[in-house]
Amino acid sequence: MIKGMKAISMPEANEYLEDNPEAQSFIKNFTTTDTEKAKEIRSKLMELGLIKLNEKHISKIIDVMPKDKNDLNDILNDVTLDENETNNVLDAIKQ
Repeated sequence: MIKGMKAISMPEANEYLEDNPEAQSFIKNFTTTDTEKAKEIRSKLMELGLIKLNEKHISKIIDVMPKDKNDLNDILNDVTLDENETNNVLDAIKQ
């Protein structure tokens, strides 16, 4: 039964797949972040209070872990962040 829907990143999904080692292995092939680090990054991004970023955007940022402004802009193709907002997001990821 589905109780609700929430966008989560691949590392965060890994904790729900404890009984499925094949799925966990698949996710590990595509992520460089563990579950705890992903939750920490999500928290930091939420604390920025950027109205432009929703849960889906934050999940995608965690999945891809952009290294620069161009990578971030590629992920957020439907959102335009100003220079300060972009720098704040990248700083939150790098910490």
